[in-house]
Amino acid sequence: MAAVSLDYAAPEAALTDYLSVFYDFRVNIERFEDDDRADLAQLRFMLKGTGRYRFADGHEQDGPEIQIVGPTTGATHVWVDGPAEVFGAGLLPAGWGAIVAVDASSVTNRVIDATELFGRAARDALDALRAADALDARVAIATAFIKSLIAGGHEQPRWFTRTVDDWLQSSLNPQVDDLVAETRLSRRQVERLCKRLYGAPPKLLSRKYRALRAAVVLAKGEASTSELLDQGFYDQSHCIREIKRFTGVTPTRIQGDLNELTRLTMKRTEFAGRVAPLVAEA
Repeated sequence: MAAVSLDYAAPEAALTDYLSVFYDFRVNIERFEDDDRADLAQLRFMLKGTGRYRFADGHEQDGPEIQIVGPTTGATHVWVDGPAEVFGAGLLPAGWGAIVAVDASSVTNRVIDATELFGRAARDALDALRAADALDARVAIATAFIKSLIAGGHEQPRWFTRTVDDWLQSSLNPQVDDLVAETRLSRRQVERLCKRLYGAPPKLLSRKYRALRAAVVLAKGEASTSELLDQGFYDQSHCIREIKRFTGVTPTRIQGDLNELTRLTMKRTEFAGRVAPLVAEA
C-alpha cells in the first residue's frame, strides 16, 4: 500500500460547469507534510485523520471534518496526521456561485466549516462517505449531495464564468481590457464578479493561471524556462518567482525532483476532454 495516494474521477456531464474533479486522498503514515499549489476552491470531507493548513499569507487553520477551502493565491503548506482519508471535489467558480452563499474573496486563503453552510445534509453525506470505500460509490454519494445543493442554491451567470475561463485560456498573458470588452461590463463590475466567484481580481487570476499552466508545461518537458519568456514573463527571474509563488517549487525542481503533492495533483491533467479545459491545463 502506497504511503500517500491520490485518485481522481471526472464528474458527470451535468456537473462539469460546477466541479473540476472528484478525488480520494489517502495517507497511510503517521504524518504527511508538503506544499500544495494555488488552486480552485475545494469541498472536502475528512473521513479519517486530521489536517492543518498554512496559507500563503501565513495564516494557519485546522481543517474541520467537512470543509470549504476558499480559492488560494499561493502555495499552501499542508499537514495531515494519519492514517487519513480525504474525499473532495474542486469547486469551479460557477459551482461556488451556485452553492456557497458568501463572496469567494472573503474566504480566499482560508478554510470554513461547511456544516455551517449546509447543515444536517452535510453530516449525512459525511456518514455515507465513511461507510463507502470504493471511489465510484463515494462519487455517487457526493454527486447526489452536490446536485441537491445546486437545486436549492442560487444560479449565477454562467455566461460570465465561461467568458472569464475562455479569457484565461486565450494566452499565458491575457489582458484585462480584453475581458472588459468581451463581457461588455464596466471594469469595476468585472472585478466585483471575479472576486465574488473566483476569489481574486482578473489581473491576479491571470498571473495565477499563467504560472500554473507554465508549471504543467515544464513538468511535461514541453518547454524550458527560457522558452516561456515570451508568454508574459518579463525575464527569467520573474518567471522563476511567479512559478515559485503559485506552486511552492522552483522550475528546476518541477523539471527534476518534483514534490509529492504537486506530482499527484498534476495527474488531473490526464482528464483533458472530460473536465473543464482550465482544470486539465493547470
